[in-house]
This record gives sequence, C-alpha cells and structure tokens, in this order.
Amino acid sequence: MAESREKVTFPGALGANLAARLELPVGPPLAYALFAHCFTCSKDVFAAARIAQGLAAEGIAVLRFDFTGLGNSEGDFANTNFSSNVQDLVAAADWLREQHQAPAILIGHSLGGAAVLAAAAKIPEAVAVATVNAPHDPAHLESLFTGDRARIEAEGEAEVTIAGRPFRIKQQFLEDIAAQSMDAAIGKLRKALLVFHAPLDDTVGIDNAGLIFQAAKHPKSFVSLDGADHLLTRKADATYVATVLAAWASRYLAQAPAAPAEPPPPEGWLRVSENGDGPFGNRVQVRHHDLLADEPVAVGGKDKGLSPYDFLLAGLGACTAMTLRLYAQRKQLPLERVTVSLNHDKIHAKDCADCETREGKVDQIQRIITLEGELSDEQRESLMAIADKCPVHRTLHSEIRINTTLEA
Repeated sequence: MAESREKVTFPGALGANLAARLELPVGPPLAYALFAHCFTCSKDVFAAARIAQGLAAEGIAVLRFDFTGLGNSEGDFANTNFSSNVQDLVAAADWLREQHQAPAILIGHSLGGAAVLAAAAKIPEAVAVATVNAPHDPAHLESLFTGDRARIEAEGEAEVTIAGRPFRIKQQFLEDIAAQSMDAAIGKLRKALLVFHAPLDDTVGIDNAGLIFQAAKHPKSFVSLDGADHLLTRKADATYVATVLAAWASRYLAQAPAAPAEPPPPEGWLRVSENGDGPFGNRVQVRHHDLLADEPVAVGGKDKGLSPYDFLLAGLGACTAMTLRLYAQRKQLPLERVTVSLNHDKIHAKDCADCETREGKVDQIQRIITLEGELSDEQRESLMAIADKCPVHRTLHSEIRINTTLEA
C-alpha cells in the first residue's frame, strides 16, 4: 500500500512541543505503532524513516517523534534524561489515543529500545514491543562519558561530544540512568517481545540482546540482523526489519482493542464518507475495498488520495483497458499490453468545432491509448473503434439521471 506522511506536534513530558511525523497507509490502518529513535538522533534518522515507511506499506500507521531538545522539538536537551524520554513516549501514546487510536505496537531503536521497554507498562493498549540494537540497560551510555565523568560530577554539568556533535550533560542524567532497573520492567512486560540485533554492532554489543531476551518471559522472539550496523544505514536492513516486524506483529494485533468497524456498503453500492483527515478527506468503500479521496494541496486539500475527477478518469481508463483486453481475447489478437493515459480539462466552447454547446466552457477528456504487441494496422484500427464502446465511455455520452434523496 502506498503511504502518506503528516506533520504533527504535541506537548511532551517537560511541557515543550514535540515535533512528530505520522506515517499513514492508504485506507484505515490495521494498527498504530509508536517509534522511539536512538540516543541524540531524531525522528528523521534513516532507520526510523525507513522502518516507518515499510510498516505503512504493510498497513500499519507509525508515529515517530523527536524527544525533548532533539531534532525539531522544543526544550533543552540538558534538562532531559532517560526517565523524561519514557514520559515523552507516554505523552506520544496519549496523543495517538486522543487523535486516532492508542498504539498497539511499540518500537525502539538503540536507547529508544530501552525506553519502549520501560514505557510499555504505562501504555496498556500495546500488545507487542520490538527493540532494534537496544542496550539492556541505559547505564550502557556511561561509556560515552568516560572521559568527561569527573568534570560532570565536579561541575554539575559539562559539554561532551557525541557522534561529532556537542551536547550538555548534567549530573542528574548520569544519576537517572544509573537508577534504572530494566530486568524488572522487562520481566513484567506482559506483551509479546521481538528483539532485533546485529551481531557485529560495535556500538551496542550483541550480549545486550541476550540479556534482554533472558529477562523477558514468553512470547519472545529474536532476529539476527546479520551484516547490519548499529544505525541500519543500509536500506535493505531497515526494510527487512519493517517486513519481519509487520509479519510478526500480525499474530498479536487480533488481541489489540480494535477501532469500531464500519460495515461495508450493501452489495452493488459504493459509499463515500468523510474521514476527518483535512477538509476534503473521504473514505471510499466498495465491496471489501477501501480507498481515499481528497483534493490537491493547491485547492485546500491534503492530497491523501484521488480527487473526484481522478476517480472519473480512472473509471474510464480502466474500462477502456478491460474492454480492449476482452475484445482481443475473443478475437485472439496478439495484444500484449494496453496503457491508457487520460487528462481532464475545460475548454472554451467556441474552440470546439464539433461541440453542441456554443457558449461558456465544455469538459474535455483526452485519452491516449498505447497498444503493445505484433498487431497489424487493421487490428489496431478495430481495437481503437472498440475503445469508444466501453460501458463507461457510453455512459458519459448518454443521458444520465441522478436520483438524490435524503436518508431519514
């Protein structure tokens, strides 16, 4: 499924507005997931973006956000710690619950993995938790400050360099990570757990995955990210995580509280209903199919789906291609492939020589048909003549009655 992305903000644990992106699939999401990024990273780090996009393609909506003081979020990083990250995650889950649906899946990369393990108990709707190259204990971060620890303790805070960037670390940060008891939190998880880890991770060693796995109770699973690095900088590794995660989580999503389901329309009917996503966002239901309708950004929409005229052109194009295929099969013509390109516009009636309307503007649909295959000129001509006989084409040229009633 193709996906779309929406920028959102919500208040974090320390009162600052946090910047976020909500990755949405086409149609109602199967579930919502919450993603926590790595230490000093942002929601837009490659792994976070790729995993979110991959899950959206599988039908799972993903909210990824910048922790307080990082990325595009407000606040002072120096005032944050592991506990505030956990509280930011709970705030993000609260926002999802209020605006859409509580997250059924929690995903954390690196320190974000430890954060989702700690936050899971405070998000009761979550049924599945996944960690990616996560440390077993936040105290693992102390190794980043070995050369600065004495200065931090003596002065109360100090500027340190992490991944080539300066960050101000306070004594309270070191005290907070030292006070965490992860084994207890992992042991009481009461949610399905999936541990991803790269055996060659030289930032967070593979032994951390073993400690997380040992502390957890079943159901729990482990997936080795053979050949991957800590940040999953290869597209294939991040895509693999998303694919495996979606398949694994599907086993547990049936246990998640589901949003009220709207029954499908009666047989033979199509239903269009506003979905609340922007001023023109609509859900289109026909049989078991779910589609999105919207208007382009240029006219005030969010461009989340096809416009009404896009649907009209799609109907004519699909009908044309199907009619040509049916005719070719019946006549046993060597037609290999049909492509129909369409465009809708309005032209001045005076510029249309064969239009009955002489004033104002008339609708014009340009249809370009490409026929592939070893076809003779005569066969191509007969196919082009059949194109005008497709049922939708005939409907557009015939008298149409639209009976509109108000449902009581």
